[in-house]
Amino acid sequence: MTHVQAEGEVFGRRLRELRQKYGVTQQQLSIATGLTEGYISNMERGLKVPSLTTILRLAVALGCKVTELVAIFDKTDLPSILRGDQ
Repeated sequence: MTHVQAEGEVFGRRLRELRQKYGVTQQQLSIATGLTEGYISNMERGLKVPSLTTILRLAVALGCKVTELVAIFDKTDLPSILRGDQ
């Protein structure tokens, strides 16, 4: 697995978790962010890694802090992700 896939999977799990926590559907998130439902789905499945701008849009749409979306990486073995050990 490449590091992009690994970081995408970590972020995707967190995005899905927060979206469900806040009771937002993929369709609602799509409308609020201006992203396609397919892109939202691909992020949640770890197939797409969002840009900083996309992360900011997601935070605004979910009504959460950016740190809620990315703090998961504080608990993740970043060196192994960056080396592609996952």
